[in-house]
Amino acid sequence: MFDVTDAEGFAAGYLEARSVIAGADGCRSVRMTHGLESPERFVLLVEWDSVAAHEAFRGSDQFPAWRAKIGPFFAHPPLVEHFADVA
Repeated sequence: MFDVTDAEGFAAGYLEARSVIAGADGCRSVRMTHGLESPERFVLLVEWDSVAAHEAFRGSDQFPAWRAKIGPFFAHPPLVEHFADVA
C-alpha cells in the first residue's frame, strides 16, 4: 500500500514505469488501484511466480528505474507484504 503526496504525479509515474515491472522475470501481472474516499492511497497488486522472483526484481538493474518514477511521491515507505491464494 502506498500513501502519496501527489496522487496525480504518482499515477503518472506508475503509468510510465508499469512496463518495467510488468516485464520483469517472474512477474505474472500488475494492477494498481486508487482509493475513492482517500485519493492519496494506492494499492499495487503484483502477482509473482514466487517471493524469490520478487526479491530478484528488487535486486535487479530494473528496480531503480521503477522506483525512480514512483518513489518521489511516497508520503512514507510503502507497506510490502506477500500473500498466497486461499485454496
